[in-house]
Amino acid sequence: MTAPLILVLDTDPSPRLGRLTGRAVVRYADERTLAGMLPEADVLLVWDFTSDAVRAAWPGDGPRPRWVHTASAGVDRLLCPALAASPTVVTNARGVFELPIAEYVAGLVLAFAKDLPRTLELQRERRWRHRETRDLAGTRAVVVGAGPIGREIMRLLNALGVQVALVGRTARRTIHGVEDLDRLAAGADWVISAAPLTERTRGMFDARFFGLLQPSAHFVNVGRGPLTVEQDLADALRSHWIAGAALDVFHEEPLGPSSPLWDVPGLLVSPHMSGDTAGWRDRLGEQFVAMYEGWAAGEPLPNVVDIRRGYVPSPDIPPQEPGNPS
Repeated sequence: MTAPLILVLDTDPSPRLGRLTGRAVVRYADERTLAGMLPEADVLLVWDFTSDAVRAAWPGDGPRPRWVHTASAGVDRLLCPALAASPTVVTNARGVFELPIAEYVAGLVLAFAKDLPRTLELQRERRWRHRETRDLAGTRAVVVGAGPIGREIMRLLNALGVQVALVGRTARRTIHGVEDLDRLAAGADWVISAAPLTERTRGMFDARFFGLLQPSAHFVNVGRGPLTVEQDLADALRSHWIAGAALDVFHEEPLGPSSPLWDVPGLLVSPHMSGDTAGWRDRLGEQFVAMYEGWAAGEPLPNVVDIRRGYVPSPDIPPQEPGNPS
């Protein structure tokens, strides 16, 4: 029996797949060679998840991989009509990035509440300026995106005493629907974007939305860059519509040195690093190997993406304990 062929859309460093030696044939492709190699593959591992090559190379009729796995939480870089129309199963790296991203968001919220960016600026200027900061406990946050990342953000912020409302695509027991977002955001101290990128969410954080927020509110995007209209956010900060913001994701990455976003007052810029803690690539490789072993044994794949929605649907969550409203 011929061993299945795993095709890896590669980037350096390559995934560690040694555990599959003798059980699969592994070949590597780049953006130039991907289209020619796809018809031969049983499985495609999108290790270079910043690439758009899959959309351009996916075959129409004829042979194609039975399974595509992306080493990322988002799948917007690879979904296309031809892939959506095929019987190929798509999975993502759900389970790897939730806690690191939630910790990063909690760090940002604490930094803003305690005015740490200004403290660092004053230290560089050798200026002693006593200030009062705000209590974090008792503040209100809206987390947009009810998947596992949004839920982990909610859990950590709850632990800090923040009252969190979780907003998803549709309302269900402990989750608000998008129809509640404007009302909730208008009273929020923190608005956290952790939503997937779909046609419904693209550009959802715009001038109209920022105009709803309190002048003391802060906005954080750890979801996808195109969720935010960057110029509208910059204008809102310059006009003091909101107190501050943090972006970890952008329309164009890497953010070029000439981008005006670097100099927007009150904006903290980070290079798409919120989920990347030491050993994250090893964890992604281990996850894929475990998924492959189950798939080869005939077990159902976890983390299956709903192609129509553009993400992995999440089950409902149980009601929270008293004192931790959702």
